[in-house]
Amino acid sequence: MGINSESDIAANLQIGPTDQGMVRIYVEGEGVDLPLDFDPEEATEIAEELMAAVEVARNMGKGKKSKPRR
Repeated sequence: MGINSESDIAANLQIGPTDQGMVRIYVEGEGVDLPLDFDPEEATEIAEELMAAVEVARNMGKGKKSKPRR
């Protein structure tokens, strides 16, 4: 499965600080219990990548507007 593959899998996502000074991304779904811990610098890089992906997705969405009929 790749980034562009659709899926019917549902999962919960939680993000927050741990008591050890790490940032945890916690994924929970059917058969999945996955805590991912990152130091603050890594978490910042992930956040920057996420924001960059948001901008690309927004720009792609703008191109999908229907053209006016003549």
